[in-house]
Amino acid sequence: MSKEFEHKNEWALVLGGSSGLGLATAKKLAKHGLHICVVHRSSRSQKEKIERQFQEIKNQNVHFLDFNIDALHPEKRAHVLTTLQEKMGNKGKVKTLVHSIAKGNLKPMVSEEHQTLQNDDFKITINAMAISLYDWFKVLFDKNFFAEDARIISFTSEGNTKPWQNYAAVSAAKVTLEAISRNIALEFAKFGIRANCIQAGVTDTASLNRIPNSNEIKEHTLKRNPFQKLTTPENVANVVYLLCKDEASWINGATLKVDGGESLN
Repeated sequence: MSKEFEHKNEWALVLGGSSGLGLATAKKLAKHGLHICVVHRSSRSQKEKIERQFQEIKNQNVHFLDFNIDALHPEKRAHVLTTLQEKMGNKGKVKTLVHSIAKGNLKPMVSEEHQTLQNDDFKITINAMAISLYDWFKVLFDKNFFAEDARIISFTSEGNTKPWQNYAAVSAAKVTLEAISRNIALEFAKFGIRANCIQAGVTDTASLNRIPNSNEIKEHTLKRNPFQKLTTPENVANVVYLLCKDEASWINGATLKVDGGESLN
């Protein structure tokens, strides 16, 4: 396997990297020589499982940092970046920033049995799942952390255009995330920065399983996907890796579908 990023002292900063798409991405990029910094919010009960997953990254002979913190807290963010700067030294740079924060509200708009979606629910979800990309990106940019050819990659979903039950707040966040990504692509291209979104197909992750009727979504997806399969986190991580390569330097401001053709039906 090619380790084209080895010996470059370049890092991937993965927000939401302890499970699902973020974790798979961290593992994939480590295999190709990028040092890894993971920011995540995990419970004590998950600690042993997560440590086993992180050990796989460490086994790739790369530098590894992980922070179990609230990624939305400015002081916590400052601590992460101070520690990362110390680890990178004067010559280290962040090659890619991966946004995989899944902290959304899944309340219905109308219900006689459950609490319904309110204004603050939208605000909290959009801040966590969209605006946080810009918060992290802007601090990294202002501190000159980025490599000369940096890649900003975010994860969106088909819920950006299709209404799903209980998904209104997350859907609004995904649309906002895509808009922020496109504008980063436009305004920061002169600094060598490329920004893209990946629209993953339905993937069996903890985030999906929190959605009401997620089993029905999976069953429907298996019928509509041309390959009759669900997307895997590794499918998505492979494309993140491709977007980090030199050959992908002319992809900018795009939303790439990684779903095996699922969205065709």
